[in-house]
Amino acid sequence: MNILGVKGNYAKLLDLVLFAAATVSAAAIVIATAKPDSFGDMNVFAGVTFTVCVALLIYLHLNPDSVRARQSDTILKIASETLACFQEGLSVDTAQKVCKLLLPATGAHAVAITDKDHILGYAGAGEESSAAGSSIRTKATHATLEDGQIRVLHSPSEIGFPDSVKHLRAGIIVPLRRGEAIIGTLKFYYRHPSDITETQVALAEGLGELMSTQIAAVELEQQTKLATTMELKALQSQINPHFLFNTINTIASLVRTDPERARMLLREFAIFYRRTLENSEDLVELMREVDQTMRYFTFEIARFGEERLFMDVEVEPGLEDLMVPAFMVQPLVENAVRHAMPQEGKLTIKVTARSEGDDVYISVADDGIGMDAEQQRKLLSPEASKGLGIAMKNISERLTGYYGTESCMEVESLPGNGTCVTMFLKDALLDD
Repeated sequence: MNILGVKGNYAKLLDLVLFAAATVSAAAIVIATAKPDSFGDMNVFAGVTFTVCVALLIYLHLNPDSVRARQSDTILKIASETLACFQEGLSVDTAQKVCKLLLPATGAHAVAITDKDHILGYAGAGEESSAAGSSIRTKATHATLEDGQIRVLHSPSEIGFPDSVKHLRAGIIVPLRRGEAIIGTLKFYYRHPSDITETQVALAEGLGELMSTQIAAVELEQQTKLATTMELKALQSQINPHFLFNTINTIASLVRTDPERARMLLREFAIFYRRTLENSEDLVELMREVDQTMRYFTFEIARFGEERLFMDVEVEPGLEDLMVPAFMVQPLVENAVRHAMPQEGKLTIKVTARSEGDDVYISVADDGIGMDAEQQRKLLSPEASKGLGIAMKNISERLTGYYGTESCMEVESLPGNGTCVTMFLKDALLDD
């Protein structure tokens, strides 16, 4: 259930009730004032009711917690709607749809999206002078495309609109990225520089990161259609709707309770998916794979709480730069979180890497609910074709593909006593 959405609906219902009560009370005051002999007592009661309703309405709309709650609900809706738009890729049609979605939700007076050369979408004031396909004219936009820095503009000269556009005097420019490459910008325009607050800048930055992540995820999906079946399965274990929306929900809920942590998680979330793109084809350093795993685990701790999850990592000195296939460790940790967590108490996961001669052992162990022998057999069977079996089978196949048939994966588990998955990398250190 979307708790934020439920809270938002209750808030709207409360607003309507208070507004209706205030309206009825105001009408009663008018009637009682016109006929004081007949409705004298009503005047006092109606006056008190009107005052209380107006005071509550003001409090609800100015109270910082209420403001943050409404912002959280808005961000969550934007994330869901823009993700649906970006399934079609970054195009003129997509950009125009996204601009129209962002305009009423962000408090800006105009919203624009560009690629590196042209305006792709524009909604709001000055729309007639910024049609899709028009060349980028703002120097600050070209600068952001060059260096990837967020820019806050405080004057019409910085914005660069033609003289016919007189009501836009300030703006925010945020880079859009695909991996490490800057592919465009997201821009918000305002009537006055004073309209740009720290909240507006933080919101613009967060939306830019979110859109970059969504673009990266969609393009990754397109790339994987051209990849081998083995690579496709590995990447699909990384990009899944449940993890995406669970993380967005977690970040959105933290906007109200811990905004600084929410901003940190949003940035880490963007980095996580960029790394996924970068790691999709090549071998990576073991510590980079471990760092990506720890980044993923940060989101799960934010979701479940430190009282429910803990992870310990021990990598033998000298193995940090060992080149290993990407997505060997993180899927195992993800499976432990998804399948081994007990109903109550804490799940502890331990990731270790050690060497024996030229061989390397990498293990992911947990103290969760465990599994019986039949479940273990199914995980590594050639017929495994869904869920946890795909990830385990995929990792096992890549082990033998990179390190030879003597390399393998072993699963040790007992119901109620946790699970340990060990990857044996035969002669992994010979080339180092």
